[in-house]
Amino acid sequence: MSQPPSRFNSDHLDPDDISAFRKALSEAGVRRMESNRADPGKPRSRDQGSRLRREAAATHDPGSHPGRTSDGRVEPVRPSETLEFAVPDLPYRTRNQLKRGQIAWEAGLDLHNYNLDQARAELESFLDDARAARARCVIVVHGKTWGSSADYPVIKSHVNAWLREWPSVLAFCSAIDADGGTGAVYVLLKRKHSRDH
Repeated sequence: MSQPPSRFNSDHLDPDDISAFRKALSEAGVRRMESNRADPGKPRSRDQGSRLRREAAATHDPGSHPGRTSDGRVEPVRPSETLEFAVPDLPYRTRNQLKRGQIAWEAGLDLHNYNLDQARAELESFLDDARAARARCVIVVHGKTWGSSADYPVIKSHVNAWLREWPSVLAFCSAIDADGGTGAVYVLLKRKHSRDH
């Protein structure tokens, strides 16, 4: 399967950092996704509406409609900046467990080598599928490389904004070093109830 074109400038990448990052991901069990669908190891729902939503997300052209996440300007974040967000009523203990990597993640998405539109579509589809599969916690690897035409990490900055807008996201925070550190985030999701549509 061919990789999507990258908009990142490789001049800013240190080969030792890349090697260490890939090793940490490998040791944590993260592997490159062959599709844009979450697979937390549980059977997929046979629900027709859920299947149609997943198929639409997988074939969705990001330019065709705005989707659920904004595509406008975002607040730039630094490559090493720790990301953190939680809804106001999330228990402090849960928030702390997420920050310490104590909530096991059930699926992962690697956004390396995607341009901004592709990353947005992949993230939206991944979060929809993760929630449909009733995943509680997932990991999103956004990296921290700078954009080719920007002086900040574009994908990381946008993921930080997009996740705050996503209705099923209860919290997210930068991962512990073993799971990618400030190049990845744990995302805590609302559980999908049977009455949800």
